[in-house]
Amino acid sequence: MASSCWWLFSLMFLILGETSLSAPVDHHEKQHENKCGYQSCHTTNTAMLNVHLVPHTHDDVGWLKTVDQYFYGDRNDIQHAGVQYILDSVVDELLKNPDRRFIYVEMAFFYRWWRRQSTDMQQTVKQLVNQGRLEFVNGGWCMSDEATTHYSAVIDQMTLGLRFLNQTFGPCGRPRVAWHIDPFGHAREHASIFAQMGFDGFFFGRVDYQDRYRRMMAKEQELLWRASDSLTPPMADLFTGILPNGYNPPMDFCWDQSCDDPPIKDDPDLEDYNVDDVVERFLNIANSQSLVYKSNHIIMTMGSDFQYENANLWYKNLDKLIHYVNARQSNGSRVNVLYSTPSCYLQELHRANLSWALKTDDFFPYADDAHDFWTGYFSSRPALKRYERLSNSNLQTCKQLEVLGGENSTRGPFGKGDSFTFKKAMAVAQHHDAVSGTEKQHVANDYARRLADGWEQCKVVVSNSLAALSGSTAKRVYCDGLNISVCPISESSKKFSVNIFNPLARPISWPVRLPVNGSTYMISDADGKSVDCEVVPVSPSTRNVRRNRGFAVNELLFQARAPPLGFSTYSVSLLQDGPPPVSTQYGAPKSIWNKYLRVTFDPETGLLSGLDNLETKQSISLTQNFFWYNASDGNNSKSNQPSGAYIFRPNSSTPFVISKTAKTESIRTSVMQEVRQCFAPWASQVVRLHADSRVLELEWTVGPIPIDDDLGKEVITQLDTDIKSSGIFYTDSNGREVLQRKKDFRPTWHLKQSEPIAGNYYPINSRAFIKDDKDQLTVVTDRSLGGGSIHNGSLEIMLHRRLLYDDVRGVAEPLNETSDIFPDGLVVRGCLLLSLDRPSSAADAHRLLAEEAVLQPLLTFTESDLHPNTVLEFSGLESMLPPAVHLLTLSQWDDELVLLRLEHQFQSGESKNNSQPVTVNLQKLFSTLEVVGMSELNLSANQWKHEMERFKWMALNGEKVPKKKFRDPSTWEVTLHPMEIRTFLLRVKHR
Repeated sequence: MASSCWWLFSLMFLILGETSLSAPVDHHEKQHENKCGYQSCHTTNTAMLNVHLVPHTHDDVGWLKTVDQYFYGDRNDIQHAGVQYILDSVVDELLKNPDRRFIYVEMAFFYRWWRRQSTDMQQTVKQLVNQGRLEFVNGGWCMSDEATTHYSAVIDQMTLGLRFLNQTFGPCGRPRVAWHIDPFGHAREHASIFAQMGFDGFFFGRVDYQDRYRRMMAKEQELLWRASDSLTPPMADLFTGILPNGYNPPMDFCWDQSCDDPPIKDDPDLEDYNVDDVVERFLNIANSQSLVYKSNHIIMTMGSDFQYENANLWYKNLDKLIHYVNARQSNGSRVNVLYSTPSCYLQELHRANLSWALKTDDFFPYADDAHDFWTGYFSSRPALKRYERLSNSNLQTCKQLEVLGGENSTRGPFGKGDSFTFKKAMAVAQHHDAVSGTEKQHVANDYARRLADGWEQCKVVVSNSLAALSGSTAKRVYCDGLNISVCPISESSKKFSVNIFNPLARPISWPVRLPVNGSTYMISDADGKSVDCEVVPVSPSTRNVRRNRGFAVNELLFQARAPPLGFSTYSVSLLQDGPPPVSTQYGAPKSIWNKYLRVTFDPETGLLSGLDNLETKQSISLTQNFFWYNASDGNNSKSNQPSGAYIFRPNSSTPFVISKTAKTESIRTSVMQEVRQCFAPWASQVVRLHADSRVLELEWTVGPIPIDDDLGKEVITQLDTDIKSSGIFYTDSNGREVLQRKKDFRPTWHLKQSEPIAGNYYPINSRAFIKDDKDQLTVVTDRSLGGGSIHNGSLEIMLHRRLLYDDVRGVAEPLNETSDIFPDGLVVRGCLLLSLDRPSSAADAHRLLAEEAVLQPLLTFTESDLHPNTVLEFSGLESMLPPAVHLLTLSQWDDELVLLRLEHQFQSGESKNNSQPVTVNLQKLFSTLEVVGMSELNLSANQWKHEMERFKWMALNGEKVPKKKFRDPSTWEVTLHPMEIRTFLLRVKHR
């Protein structure tokens, strides 16, 4: 009887849930008109060379102008671009000729335009979509960067855009193709994500010039990308095509108002009739292009940046081009031209039933010429990169609490709040000219402002939810400047409480540092037990970086613990004013240590000299210091390419040391030991070891970078060890799978290295490591940065860049950041976490460490006494999840529907303990939510998992893809295999 009831309920839930995925069907539309996607493609000619013309516009979600300025067409003195006019014009032109096609990509713009249209216009656009004349590709809120984005934020922004398309247009709005024509290098994890989102193919425009040449000669510009070492093929296999002209039209065939190419003049009575010339040139281009591609189908992108504002110019000439080229067929021409889309082109390649070259690495680094490596943006605007990463953590917390707090979260004692504003801001920040740091300064400021506005809305949600869960309506204070010891409530209050919310699905122990002005405090935890704490003086570098934004002279230190997906509350009381009882000792200590680690210093230089793991009895020499590369100014005999926001090009392979010695002072307490190092007025660091920690913390502060020598500087930290790394190091891909990197080497072609430093830099999104048979040193970053292993046993990471020349890639201003607070140059603070482990067990540590660095606990403060009935500790889970399982997404979908993503965060064979399948019972997952219904979706939550079908492709080696089928143990139990992410739509009731 129970199973029968479940079957009936499952059917009801699936039907009810379907409406949340797809738009309602308009039954007044004629069925035969709804031929979208592959069914809407024009007929091709199997006996000819088919040229697929793809009308498109590339609309950056901010770059030279802000998102708003681009949409409205404001500030045309910077760049003539107005997205609203593009969409207006394209729709009008599509209606004139049913053969015409157009693709659109960026939902951040389309969503805004759509909301401003009349009902009649919306119905017209729906008709165009249903007939395949207007097709969406990619479909995310933006076209994300691939080097500096974290996979969780990429999945979120794709989900946001694809859900809007599903709700608005139904199945015809679902993109079939991923389209990343402008990002500057391509990450393997992005391909894996797109494959798991159900895309049939992936097209991009930028690839290393040496790689492209080899692929052209071998006809391998179209390939099968196997984007995971762990997921069973074809789960992460994705057909990938490299477009022939980047994303521009062929030379002399641009007919936008921004172009200078002559139109097609087809009146034979006119003196400048040019049809024959145009057709001949086009046929030559088409035939030449066909020589470097594999099938009798080729693609041409007919459009570029912000084009089609006057779409009539493009379409009138494209109509003529198609007509006159095809007219040559009567005279023996074997070229057939047609309006097309990327999905229609992809369908023809699939029908060709060919075998394709297989690729298993990624497309980093990207260079467009011998001395032009686009590796600088891995670290450009490091403050914005950190703010984006912190914002992602805050957004995940906001979404989780919106679910846990129920309906009181958005309408509670602290007013109305929403997470949607923050979701949109974070989605925009993933754009390839946002978190990448490759935008103008005023645009970077706008991205930061949007994140701040979104967080203000989410603070209301968080406050309401915590009030509902704790039973206390006391006002909550948020201290967003804790990293520079700024928090008004802790600086001035004699008694306050600290609530620590943990967004992870396992308990954490977290070091808390609060700015205070007292010398002695008492702290009690949620059970009323006393917590060990210490007070230390604020460091000189912290006083310098915060400037006049705070007045605390001391910092209160204690170790806080919080349950999984929950909070714990600590009460803090001032006992005594005055200077801290702990004083600083000048000079470098011989060592600092706890029960896990010992860190040694050179007493003469004050620099790190060694690191020991006392548990495993490992010991390595470890020297760390700060250096800079002088940036090329373009005045060079080899090349005139300068360093800039995109491109890293040092003018020497040997960096300059900031100082060979560091002025040091040390502090020892029962909860923490630290050595404060000063290398220069603009470069300092704190080497910190917490009492109960297996990691070493390096808190660096760099800036204002001096430019009085008129040379830009690119500041790095270098870690030199005696690990025998053999020129190999490892980096993560967008925070997930790890890839091996080798100096002066590319897995798929013979590299001719022309920039020995920049050509060996890779994106480090969350971690990098070097290892040999005995030791592995892992560095976890708090933001995306660039780095390399230029010497054996060495890791270098670029922390900050200040440049005086533009790198001639369109931004037209140097990367020279200042602000009202730092008019003399931006000061940036960050943190690196170091761990030393055996290679066989290192993954267990660095996976979880990186997870904590990405999803940090949120601290909120209340000043008034809490009511005696206040709940001081809460967990949203019945029990913690296993270490291998990460709660990736918990987000409100509809009134009773919740989106849940569970992720296996270990690679196959990576960990003896954690690289095994793990089973989770969804009904026993949450403590306050009763799960009464469940259906599984694809990764982007825009298709039911059981309905997702993708094209199957054959690799050149002819391998047979294993047909493994994994079954869950029962209805409510789901099993995750290494690197698998599973997405569920849950119907829940609050208990």
